[in-house]
Amino acid sequence: MIKVGQKFQEMRLEKGLTLEDVSKNTKIKVSFLEAIENGEYDKLPSVTYAQGFVRNYARFLQMPEAETLALFRREFDEEKSMKVLPPGFSKTKEFPLSRFRLRQTFFLAIFVFVVFLGYILFQYRGALVNPSLFVSSPLENAVISSSVVTVVGKTDSNATVFVSNYQVTVDNNGVFSKVINVFPGKTTLIIRAVNQFGKQTVIKRDIEVKPGS
Repeated sequence: MIKVGQKFQEMRLEKGLTLEDVSKNTKIKVSFLEAIENGEYDKLPSVTYAQGFVRNYARFLQMPEAETLALFRREFDEEKSMKVLPPGFSKTKEFPLSRFRLRQTFFLAIFVFVVFLGYILFQYRGALVNPSLFVSSPLENAVISSSVVTVVGKTDSNATVFVSNYQVTVDNNGVFSKVINVFPGKTTLIIRAVNQFGKQTVIKRDIEVKPGS
């Protein structure tokens, strides 16, 4: 929409007049005329003066005074309302809203990526680390007075356990138990836990077997 100041300027140029010409005939300072044409009403002394300047300018250029003053009042009220708002609100709200949405989308994407990465690492952690393995029995350097020994321990639930090359059943909690035959003398039990990616953990138990009583 063309503003009052633009209409003044267009009409003045059509008539071949300079701001100085208008100033001489209306007794309005050139700086005030420039402010009116640029819509910079805050540079005018007051609202009353501003309305008087606009009326005289319109009268000099033979423009309809009532219509011109109505347009001026509407522009002036809009400008005053915009200045009452906090800085930043006088501009369009689209940019802050778009920036907020962009930031929200960015953080959401980061969150989804982190969750996805965590899921992948959880699923394939076995390819990076060896399975856990704990043997509670027998203890290191244990003395066994029997021809059999029970190996008890715990590992990852999806791992396969071998005790001296015998495969052992592992329950859903990763607990395993295996009874094996042993001969008198010192012997070494080798317990291995192997996951689906071939990663393994080995524990050795040196024990001494004495003939049973």
